[in-house]
Amino acid sequence: MVGVNLTGQTPPTYPINPEVPTTLEEAVAPITPPTPPPPPAIQPPPLLPRDVDKFEAYGYGQWDWDTKVHPFLKPDLGRQIDPGDPENSVPDPQAATLVSLFTISDMHITDKESPTELIRQVYNTLAPEPNSCGYPASLSTTQVLDAAVQTINALHQTQPFDCGISLGDVCTNAQYNELRWYIDVLDGKWITPSSGDHRGATTVGFQKPYQAAGLDKSIPWYQAVGNHDQFWLGSAIATPYLLQAYTGNTVLNLGEITTNPPDFNLLQTTRGFYQGVVDGTSEFGLIINDGETSKFLTAPTIAPDRNRRMLSLTQWMAEFKKTTSKPVGHGFTDKMARDGFACYHFYPRANVPLKVIVLDDTGKSGGVGGAGELDSKHFNWLTKELDDGETKGELMVICSHVPVLAYGTFTPGTPATLVPMFLTTPPDPVPSPVSETQLLATLHSYKNLIMWMAGHQHRNTITPQPITDTSDPHYGDLQYAFWEVETPSLRDFPQQFRCFDIVRNSDSTISIFTLDVDPAIPASPEGQTGTPAWNSRSYAIAAEQIVKYQVNQGPNVDPTTGVYNAELVKPLSPAMQAKIGRITPIIGAYAVKAKYYTPNSVAVTLANTVSGSTPTDYMASESPEFTDATWQPYSKNPTFVMSSANGKRTIYFKVRDGSDKESGTVHRQLAFLKGRITWHD
Repeated sequence: MVGVNLTGQTPPTYPINPEVPTTLEEAVAPITPPTPPPPPAIQPPPLLPRDVDKFEAYGYGQWDWDTKVHPFLKPDLGRQIDPGDPENSVPDPQAATLVSLFTISDMHITDKESPTELIRQVYNTLAPEPNSCGYPASLSTTQVLDAAVQTINALHQTQPFDCGISLGDVCTNAQYNELRWYIDVLDGKWITPSSGDHRGATTVGFQKPYQAAGLDKSIPWYQAVGNHDQFWLGSAIATPYLLQAYTGNTVLNLGEITTNPPDFNLLQTTRGFYQGVVDGTSEFGLIINDGETSKFLTAPTIAPDRNRRMLSLTQWMAEFKKTTSKPVGHGFTDKMARDGFACYHFYPRANVPLKVIVLDDTGKSGGVGGAGELDSKHFNWLTKELDDGETKGELMVICSHVPVLAYGTFTPGTPATLVPMFLTTPPDPVPSPVSETQLLATLHSYKNLIMWMAGHQHRNTITPQPITDTSDPHYGDLQYAFWEVETPSLRDFPQQFRCFDIVRNSDSTISIFTLDVDPAIPASPEGQTGTPAWNSRSYAIAAEQIVKYQVNQGPNVDPTTGVYNAELVKPLSPAMQAKIGRITPIIGAYAVKAKYYTPNSVAVTLANTVSGSTPTDYMASESPEFTDATWQPYSKNPTFVMSSANGKRTIYFKVRDGSDKESGTVHRQLAFLKGRITWHD
């Protein structure tokens, strides 16, 4: 059964060092493989992503920490095709943080032993696209997610997150066991990262069961849907033949890919090649049982597994109700699951007018399932959400899987190019009912839209989205522009997630600080390399060095590390400036709890919750005028030492944010007897 410890053993774990750096301090930097020697008389074939056992010998997959500073850059929202060279950010010392969150994307949790993963076709190619990079790192996708979760937890202890958002493609192949592994890692459950007869589960690192750490229960997380969460390999509606193969015992027999990108619908109707599976007993996860059918006497078989079944979108959404982390459903309701409509909104922080709109913009036609698409139902829903936010005076962020008209590959010294991400014109088989041009024109009519967040392309690219139509009456007005920020894949290099701080500056503009973080990969118990997550990083780097997919992701992206840290400034309307200028910290719950006792004093914990702007300092005193009290760095549960261990006391408490805006004062009346609280007001 998925997610249950049936062994009776003490669960092994993969703990990280809790002192985690961000890319402001250091980043993972691949080491260039050595120049190969002169070719022999008979040139060997080039390495492929499937040649994991040869990576080390050829010098692929090696890396070190790049300690070069990757500061926040400050690009210009008005410069798109010619972005220029941004200056380093100088944060406003009087800025106040309104919301802090993180994003993860494209985890591609993979059942390596599934017969429907198309391993032979995808990983026998040097085509520069993300799936050809995926196989070697796919061996340990759950362990990499566990390392990222632990890293998020460590950062949360220093600067708490209000929420997290997952931007889709949590699965590779829309399988039940892939989705359960994903949810169970975030919930902190026992993970059995293998299927079928669980070959190698006691001997091979990436196959061994383990106890996931789980996301800190105080962090709510929300989910968007990706193309891989609902289509066969993210690209096609599965035929009956393919559906039975998911849970069957025969290695998949399909035709050979002859186009790039491949026609996945045509591929399902042809035969001639067994697609192979990963050998779970192999240290390197080598591929077995693949090749021309004529070379096999009988069809190769595997152990079947009911947990490999393909999920519909409604089934996929409903599974998020089965969770121990918050909120239940992670944004999806029962009605949304029944209707297959994966769109909703939420508010990350109380008393801050910031609305997050989660949009399903994945194609539903199955033609080219990896492209974006909007039908009238989804577009009308989005328009209503934007209208409501504008009317209510709310800042708005859109989260989706597929970006809109994002930067393409970039060569320094040449103009940047924009690439349509939606099915818009032939030869695409099924155009998007709502074109990308129509969508952008609509988005540019809202002053309060500050950012579009997306995944899908496995990169750290940031695209400014100003109005480029010179006939638009708002042309040149950056109140109607917005930022587009992509989050990379946790599977493929650079295997990072993003942190966001949305802050109010002293001039009442909004700045979005977006920061890349490398998961703090655990080492082995002996302190050396070799854990599944560590190997996954090496394999992801090797695949990138072979396929060269991530090269030149976009302007300002570091070509070695893939890092792009930025301060993204968004001007606001006068009405919105006034509204956010009035936001202050607001103390909600406030409780006093005894901590420790001495004959002359008692220390108490001041447990509190704060909405509105994020506090940076607090002050506590037994005097309502805070006599002799000073501002101290804020923490959620600070300690205060009483003047006496006995008697009735009143403890006053207040906080302030980075712009020196103070909360109101709250107080609690209590009585102490030998360090015990005996009475509350």
